[in-house]
Amino acid sequence: MVAAAVHARIDSTRIRTVEGMGFAAVREGPTLDATVALTAEAVGNLPEPPGGPIVAEGGEFYEEPAERVGLSFQPEFKYVESIGERETVQAAHHAAYAARDLLL
Repeated sequence: MVAAAVHARIDSTRIRTVEGMGFAAVREGPTLDATVALTAEAVGNLPEPPGGPIVAEGGEFYEEPAERVGLSFQPEFKYVESIGERETVQAAHHAAYAARDLLL
């Protein structure tokens, strides 16, 4: 599995700037615990810690409630709410897919 974290400044409809990216990879299969740990590692590999929430799609964490998943992240965690957040999550997906292709 490969995870990418994108630290971006956004508005409600788009990404304004990308401040940095962090990556992490493991060979173990996808489980909730492995996915949370991998994502936390990718966030930890950002050039500087994010000042705002960590945002993801619900499916990334097997539709677990944000409150449960959020216990593993700082400053806070939430699921996508705006178009700008969705665009940032999509950028992270594209980066993770590209990184995975490089590792294969």
